[in-house]
Amino acid sequence: MQLKNNPGNFFPFKIAITSVLGFFTLYIILGLDGWGSRASNENAIGEISRWCERVSDGFMREPSNTLGNLGFIFVGIYMFYKLSQDATSEQGITMFGSSSIAILYAGASTFLGPGSMAMHGTNTEFGSWLDNLSMIMYIVILWIYNLKKLIGFSSKTYLIIYGVLVSWYAYDSWFLEGGFGVGISLFELSIGLWIATEIVVKFPNIYGRLSSGLSVLLIQQLFGNPVIESIQNFQENWEMLFYFVPALIPNIKKISNIKYSPWFFLGFISFFGALLIWETGVPDHPWCNPDSWLQAHMIWHLLCSVATYSFFKLYRTEKYVI
Repeated sequence: MQLKNNPGNFFPFKIAITSVLGFFTLYIILGLDGWGSRASNENAIGEISRWCERVSDGFMREPSNTLGNLGFIFVGIYMFYKLSQDATSEQGITMFGSSSIAILYAGASTFLGPGSMAMHGTNTEFGSWLDNLSMIMYIVILWIYNLKKLIGFSSKTYLIIYGVLVSWYAYDSWFLEGGFGVGISLFELSIGLWIATEIVVKFPNIYGRLSSGLSVLLIQQLFGNPVIESIQNFQENWEMLFYFVPALIPNIKKISNIKYSPWFFLGFISFFGALLIWETGVPDHPWCNPDSWLQAHMIWHLLCSVATYSFFKLYRTEKYVI
């Protein structure tokens, strides 16, 4: 029997469209009066920005790097559209219809666009803060969701943990010195926790437990951050201990099945390929051409939007078995 679409699924889609249009309207209004003082770590108009592109005096201080964020907006709106088309029965799928986690994921994926556009478009302190906040709002979704499956807490608890962590980060990064007072980079830590928890979710046995934290360190090594040096400077890198915490969760059971191929691998390759390209989009790199419309940092944004969509498709294959 063909199930009918749930009319309630269309409301988040309409809110997403309205919010994006509202952002662009506000951006244009504020831009007409200029962006005011630039952030302390940004360069003046005519100079080369931190992300290689030459700073412009128009609506967008870094035009290419700003427009590259449209990828997040298009992909995010498409996620809302797909969710709006879902039938009335969720059939055990979390990333389905108007479920709270599905809406949160689509919303955070979309917000990556305006958040990053605020930084590259305005070069202001507020824009930089909004950009970092948008990245945190997305990346913590992944490992908290994995913890939900490993520990078994409810969706309500998930949303509370997410809300408290994001709110704490937002307050700490704007009003305080950041790093939660102990120098932690929540974005880098979250990438490690995502990898570690993903391995334990996939392999809820002794082999998954043993390899989870070690895999994070291996990827860290492959991306040019020597593990031995991190250990030698343990007082500055002690947060790496968190990578081994998921392996200590007791009584892990496999509560869902998920089809990893091809979407997990496409998302993983897109994200870590984007990281490699990100490293070339800096002024002192030989590939930097500040006056080109093809900027490495723009490609980083586009590839990351591919990753967010890939993980959305991945979670759409998940079926709970208990």
